[in-house]
Amino acid sequence: MQVFSVQRGDGPIVLGQPHGGTFVPDDIAARLNTNGQMLADTDWHINQLYEGLLANATVVQSHIHRYVIDANRDPAGVSLYPGQNTTTLVPLTDFDGQSIWSDGQEPSVDEIEQRRSAYHAPYHDALAQELERVRAKNGVAILFDCHSIRGRIPFLFEGTLPDMSIGTDGGVTCAPGIEAAAYEFAHSSPYSTVLNERFRGGWTTRHYGRPDQGQHAIQMELAQSTYLSTETPPWGFDEKKAKRLRRWLVDILDAIQDTALEL
Repeated sequence: MQVFSVQRGDGPIVLGQPHGGTFVPDDIAARLNTNGQMLADTDWHINQLYEGLLANATVVQSHIHRYVIDANRDPAGVSLYPGQNTTTLVPLTDFDGQSIWSDGQEPSVDEIEQRRSAYHAPYHDALAQELERVRAKNGVAILFDCHSIRGRIPFLFEGTLPDMSIGTDGGVTCAPGIEAAAYEFAHSSPYSTVLNERFRGGWTTRHYGRPDQGQHAIQMELAQSTYLSTETPPWGFDEKKAKRLRRWLVDILDAIQDTALEL
């Protein structure tokens, strides 16, 4: 099984997809409990949603499920949201705070390091290489990190999430014009939109966002109700919903790309 795949384009945008993968090695899957084996906390169909939206974009997609190791967490294990409920580099619970491992089967510190080396590092090596490649070609690189999540998860946040949550770590990870372009088009859409609220950008966005070096990063967290038929099993892809959403994602990506090339 490939750890990741890369679809190369010539434009400045790289679409990162760390959480769409569903592959779990057999020896690890056998240690998950019934709850964990559902793989509920997947960014379901995220690759399909973004497929073909921007003809010249590069796509770097992890195929490993986040229960094996979370490719959007700090490899040092530092919390993304200190003081708030969240999941770890190798999650011990799902998004509802419920255990995902059979009793006594939680991974050890040594095993976590092995998984980091085998799955986390290769994905990020590929992502870094593609960002450098497109920056060399275009004079600028933009990581657009693609995510989705259930709209209601009381363990992680109160109430219902907006449809679109844009994160730039408070404007740190990209130029102001790129942030403004993304927010302007998202906010003008029929979808509720916020900027730098609960989802300020994960480790990937914060790690790669270096606007002073011509490398920008922005995270888009979508409520799964915007393109799934249901946010519960079987998490079906809704073609009608997705078509409506994709129209606005095209505008957002085009606006980001045009703005970046003018910097």
